[in-house]
Amino acid sequence: MTVADSAIDDVLARPPRSPAQDALRTLLRTKSAILGMTILVVLMLMAILAPVIAPYDPNQVLIGIEKVKMRQAPCIHLLGCSADQPQHLLGLDGNVRDFFSRVVYGAQVSLFIGFSTVGFAIIVGALLGAAAGFWGGWPDNIIMRLMDVLLAFPALLLAIAIVTVLGEGLINALLAIGIVSIPAFARVSRASVLTIKELDFVMAGRAVGARPDRLLFRTILPHALTPLIVQGTLGIATAILDAAALSFLGLGAQPPMAEWGSMLGAERNQVFTAPHLVFFPGLMIMLTVLSFNLLGDGLRDALDPRLRK
Repeated sequence: MTVADSAIDDVLARPPRSPAQDALRTLLRTKSAILGMTILVVLMLMAILAPVIAPYDPNQVLIGIEKVKMRQAPCIHLLGCSADQPQHLLGLDGNVRDFFSRVVYGAQVSLFIGFSTVGFAIIVGALLGAAAGFWGGWPDNIIMRLMDVLLAFPALLLAIAIVTVLGEGLINALLAIGIVSIPAFARVSRASVLTIKELDFVMAGRAVGARPDRLLFRTILPHALTPLIVQGTLGIATAILDAAALSFLGLGAQPPMAEWGSMLGAERNQVFTAPHLVFFPGLMIMLTVLSFNLLGDGLRDALDPRLRK
């Protein structure tokens, strides 16, 4: 047996990799995606382990409990802070609460905002877009013209208008962000369904008499999930930014909830006198958005066969 024959036998004996395995290998070879996943894992661990990591309750006012003052600078004993002073890694805010504890607990709120709003938008948008693309005709015209109307407004301004009508609060802000995110997922879903419904395996299903609902939900939609996953990952970053903006304006999370946007809004006038109260919430928002953007770019490259090397 020649060397070439041996190499051919080795290739044939090797089990073929599934598309999911190929996508995972491509994702793990993308340095930016690995960085995004690393940051995201750290943030998720911070959110899950917040009761263990945070030394104080995020809403606990320390007046009368410790000898502290409003907007006290960070005190870290290992970095030379006097041992007779209580340690506060990121200092205290304007209500004399431990700022490190509030930043840590803010990860729970921000990740919940991102996943819940995008989950809602994906479900509603994917169903509307799939129905429009699959049925066509007047359902397609009605659904997509409605999506065009929503897209005609700047997303943040439309979210502000919705919250103004519904009332202030985190739940209403989540609903507003979810509503303004629906058109993007509807358009992606419709485009995918229009392509997939003309493929041979779908035509074969029609030929054997498969019910339309079975074709849509069991045959077409599972194959249309790839672009929705990528769009959803990128959409989480946008949702977190929009929620932080609403909270900054006082329309989202309400005091005393530890949310990075509201923390920025409460201390925005202290950028020169107590810059740590503005820097750290802004840094956490930036890292969270960056992690989802990097992961979304990596997923796009991994899940699109045309972009694989």
